[in-house]
Formats: sequence, C-alpha cells, structure tokens
Amino acid sequence: MNILLFGKTGQVGWELQRSLAPLGHLIAVDVHSTEYCGDFSNPEGVAETVRRIKPDVIVNAAAHTAVDKAESEPEFAQLLNATSVESIAKEAEKIGAWVVHYSTDYVFPGNGETPWVETDETAPLNVYGETKLAGEKALQDNCTKHLIFRTSWVYAGKGNNFAKTMLRLAKERKELSVINDQVGAPTGAELLADCTAHAIRVAMNRPEVAGLYHLVASGTTTWYDYAALVFEEARIAGVELALEQLKPVNTDAYPTPARRPNNSRLDTQKFQQNFELILPSWEMGVKRMLAELFTTQTV
Repeated sequence: MNILLFGKTGQVGWELQRSLAPLGHLIAVDVHSTEYCGDFSNPEGVAETVRRIKPDVIVNAAAHTAVDKAESEPEFAQLLNATSVESIAKEAEKIGAWVVHYSTDYVFPGNGETPWVETDETAPLNVYGETKLAGEKALQDNCTKHLIFRTSWVYAGKGNNFAKTMLRLAKERKELSVINDQVGAPTGAELLADCTAHAIRVAMNRPEVAGLYHLVASGTTTWYDYAALVFEEARIAGVELALEQLKPVNTDAYPTPARRPNNSRLDTQKFQQNFELILPSWEMGVKRMLAELFTTQTV
C-alpha cells in the first residue's frame, strides 16, 4: 500500500508518521517539502503531488488552524481548508484512492448540552468552522472513498498545548482564571493517529465504511477542570507551582476575534461501532502526556 501524508509536521501529522508507517510505503510532505508539493496555498501543486505519487491512501493532516487569525484572512483559510481539499479529492477519485481528512466540532453552532451526532444540522460560529465545513463538503462531493473525522480539543506532547501553557503560568502566578462554560473532550494526537491507522485497514477490506465520523476521547470536561487535573498531576509529580487559587470564569471574560462554541460534545457511537474500537477516557491520554512531560522535565 502506498500512502501519501500531507501536513507531516503538525501535531496530528507527526503522530501519523509513526502510526501509518507499518501499513505500507509512506511518503510524508508538508509546506516545506521540496521533492513534492505539500503547500496547501497551491491547489494545483498538491494535485500534481497526487498525480505523481498515485497513492492508494491520502491522509490530510494539513489545515489552517489559527482560529482567530482566520477571521481576518478568510480567503486564505478557504484556500487551505477547502480549495486544496477539493483538488486532492478530484485527483483521488480519478485513481480510486481513499482520502482521510480531519474536521472539527466548530462546524456546529455549539449550543445546548447534547453531544452532536454526524447528522445534526451544521451552523458554524466562525470563519474557521465555515471553511472546515466547506472542506468536508468538497471531499464528500468529489471523492467516493473518503473518511472524515471530526474531532475537538486536540493536543500533543510535541509543541505547545493547553497543559504546557497552564503549567508555565502556574509557575509564575499565584492566581489563574480559566474558562468554565465550554465543554468538550481533550483528544490526543496519538489517539487520532492510531485510530486513523486502524480505520484505514478496515476501510481497505470494507469500503462500505466510507463516510463522516465523530472521533474524540470519551468523557467530557471544561477548560477549568482540565487545568485543575493538570495542576493536581503536577503536584503529585513534585513540580513546584506558585499557584494558590484557580478561578472559574465565563467565556465572555476572554473576548476573542472568533466566537467559540460552548458545547463541543461529540457522539462517537458511529465510529466505535463501525470500526469496533473503544475510545479511552480523555483523562487517560492527558495523564499519559503529562507523565512524559514530567519525566523529561520539559515543563
């Protein structure tokens, strides 16, 4: 099996390089690649990459993910999140390739308290959500063999993440305020990558699983409770913190250019049933990531 991975150096892309390697011959590219074009601001270039490699599977982990910045550069976000996805989808259809693509809970309006299912009506609150939804539709309309995984609150041990930011601030400040009215499931890039590799193996034998899925860790939390867990684990590990008080606040305490959804809950029953996997709790992944951080003393 020949696999083409776009966005190899992002959080999910980095883990995908590991999880996809045992499946076959992997060619991984990003915006800086020279032999093949991995630059999503160049739709024709990424289409040419597909034509040259002729992969059996294309995994797209490239995207415009700067949510607030997208508000001021909607055309660029559309180019990366939808136009180039459409170019890849059309080339994949010509050669009968599978395309795996990642989307977001931001396609929903974020109201209520019920976990979103795949068939719920979409209504993005911001440009990022609008362009990611456009990317979903571009893939669905142009490539039969597709897997779209909507996820949320993605983190990884590599690079910056919410837990690392909280730990840094907790070493400097005695008081922190964290948002307590947004609910979701922190989902590790490692989990997404491993689930993707498994789903590809299933799809190669059972093409009827093609479609749209919600893929997040199980359980839910708020950013406030997420931070509280991080600090609790840090203290257990003997990390010295200056923090004395953690205060819950509402979203409107931190105005941002892009509106955020309050309800990021995603129902994963369809994914778990079709791919016969049980998704672990969000706490398990976060604690594992923190244990690695504390062991390497990089916080």
